[in-house]
Amino acid sequence: MTQAPRRTALDATHRALGATMTDFAGWDMPLRYGSERDEHVAVRTRAGLFDLSHMGEITVTGPRAADLLDFALVGNIGGVAVGRARYTMICNAEGGILDDLIVYRLAETAYMVVANAANAQVVLDALTERADGFDAEVRDDRDAYALLAVQGPESVGILKSLSPKHSAPLVQGGAPIADLDGLKYYAGLPGTVAGVEALIARTGYTGEDGFELFVRPADAPALWEALTAAGKDAGLVPCGLSCRDTLRLEAGMPLYGHELTTDTTPFDAGLGRVVKFEKTTNGGDFVGRAALEAARDRAEASPPRKLVGLIAEGRRVPRAGYPVVGPDGAVIGEVTSGAPSPTLGKPVAMAYVDAAHAAPGTAGVAVDIRGTHEPYEVVALPFYKRQK
Repeated sequence: MTQAPRRTALDATHRALGATMTDFAGWDMPLRYGSERDEHVAVRTRAGLFDLSHMGEITVTGPRAADLLDFALVGNIGGVAVGRARYTMICNAEGGILDDLIVYRLAETAYMVVANAANAQVVLDALTERADGFDAEVRDDRDAYALLAVQGPESVGILKSLSPKHSAPLVQGGAPIADLDGLKYYAGLPGTVAGVEALIARTGYTGEDGFELFVRPADAPALWEALTAAGKDAGLVPCGLSCRDTLRLEAGMPLYGHELTTDTTPFDAGLGRVVKFEKTTNGGDFVGRAALEAARDRAEASPPRKLVGLIAEGRRVPRAGYPVVGPDGAVIGEVTSGAPSPTLGKPVAMAYVDAAHAAPGTAGVAVDIRGTHEPYEVVALPFYKRQK
């Protein structure tokens, strides 16, 4: 029997707003509330409010929590300061990517690992298995959190109107607490928003400034309403998964199952910078190290393919899996993600292509869209980068 998708704490709110719902990674999630293009533009120019409660939170605590995460993940997690976060990945022994993650250091011996919804169980199982021999506890906290995100240039003002200002020194019980003026990108600290206790993180998946708010599920509906009211004059709108995908695509951010898979190493994806070989814990050892060293060497010598951006000369939209062809019509790669870009006004795509055709401006590249070779321009990623 097929299991019914799970519902977030904001399910009734989405349905009252008339959201189009969809099954995503076993969750019933809002795809859009009206026009996905209007939602996209709102995030780029004003602000958007997202329910991301399908993401998977895993807490790692204990005297050797940092050592465990340094061994289990490719990043230097022990070097993350309390109150900061790091983008990283978890790989298998062959160097293939199991998931990309954000890790928040909550305290000296406490971390929160945030996994993609479709991979949360895989990540939990891998961390639990890799914890053997470490004095650390891995805890499934997926039911302990709801996650709301406010993204866009007006997001700071919206949150500031709901959050008490904390003056220096920023301490509460010996630990830092969030001051929105001083909260840096990829930082996450406890605070309150509209009276709701939250981990306030300056992170996101849209290419814009913004915040992700980890709260108790019971507090999510009231916080959503407070954010909606506070953002009314700033043009904030509710946003679904559809515009989140076009926003991250324009920003050149990879999506697991598309740009990232178990057949892909971080070096294949052009993200070798997240792999830290110079770790000081565990003798520098971590899962996949030998395979990733070999992948690094291949990438430095002569990478067989590269991840590139493609911008359409016409109006036809490429989709994941469509072949990319060269001037002679031979297949030179494959589209991993594609969609119309509201910001550029043209279809765009990310694709893996043979290294010989990966330089920006390479002539004669096209996407095979149902038998027709539609011309595309090869460009460097990202397609869009916000002005700071």
